Amino acid sequence: MHSPSKKHHRKARFPLQGGSSIMAKRADSVVGIDLGKHMLKGVALRRKSDSRFVLTSLASRPVPEEFASADDLAGELKQLIHELGGSAKACAFAVSDPSAILRIIEQPDTPVELLRTALRLNGLAVLNQECRDFVLDVAPVAAQGNDESTNEKESAAGAKVAVQSGVVTKTKYLVGGMLRSQVKQIVAAANKIRLSADILQLAAVCSFNAFEFAYPEIFAKDAFLLLDMGHLQSTVLIGSKGELVLVRSIDYGGKALMHALTAEDALDADAAWLMIQQGDEGMTDICRGSLARLGMEVRNSIGFFEGQREEGINRIFVSGGLARAETVLQALSDELSLPCEIWDPLETCEVALPAAKRQTLPNEFVSLNVACGAAFEYLKT
Repeated sequence: MHSPSKKHHRKARFPLQGGSSIMAKRADSVVGIDLGKHMLKGVALRRKSDSRFVLTSLASRPVPEEFASADDLAGELKQLIHELGGSAKACAFAVSDPSAILRIIEQPDTPVELLRTALRLNGLAVLNQECRDFVLDVAPVAAQGNDESTNEKESAAGAKVAVQSGVVTKTKYLVGGMLRSQVKQIVAAANKIRLSADILQLAAVCSFNAFEFAYPEIFAKDAFLLLDMGHLQSTVLIGSKGELVLVRSIDYGGKALMHALTAEDALDADAAWLMIQQGDEGMTDICRGSLARLGMEVRNSIGFFEGQREEGINRIFVSGGLARAETVLQALSDELSLPCEIWDPLETCEVALPAAKRQTLPNEFVSLNVACGAAFEYLKT
């Protein structure tokens, strides 16, 4: 399942109950869909060669935080697919949800299948969390191999840490979990509109994968921090030389900032956002005060990482709708005393968009990291 020349060290996919087989023959084009809590976002990508992909369409549409039924989700997905061009032979879904589990654990070196079973049967002991209502998956954090038959053996070796003789070798694993009810709803909605749900993945993993594809040099050689600011929460991912080192969700997102800017809905949200984009002084002060909470949590994550390793974080790569505003980026940069910059998940892709969609790309790319990551994973596998 791994391409021959890439590191794949944090893939935790989820069984597609009632969906198509993940081992099915791959198509040359795919739709990546980010199932967010405020917006549905989609990209259509086509493979041009083994390492070159082409963006052929993009779309986004506002949605409620929760869908009452699979029919409601199916209706929104149908509209999104229509806006993307009307057809999708293959589809890769990414899910952003505060209820999701995403954690790095250390365990004695264990075959992935056995650990997956142990998590299902006794998640409380392994994760200190009851997991009966979750669909769980697991993957080694550091896996490297040039041949599919040796991937599992090499991944375990790559993730081991040096220990004294006689001490059990530990391996780091990434554990992901989605509520079973959510998995069933997504698969049912896809089936209703005859979508082939080939991949179901957590949004944070997709964002990490997208960064690897867009900035391979930084990914492979440096320490880096990805801050994805979503609607209900923000996610911090810290990587170093190709390895995912820290993953953390922060209970702060666009909804919290908008509540502060609108004085809890006393001011129209669109008007408040326009004032932020125009650099209104009063709104800027409110923005800075609200973002200080996020900045503190990000700073704590950086401190933890730097305290564990002999390397530092020198800049922060930001994604999500909030990053469209220079005021937000500047406030975070000042709060963290580090440059905060947006990154482009399509950095290494060709763009073949119709004229109208091409005009929207400069405003949209900052929030397409998750959808792109899902699509990249499908095309690279």
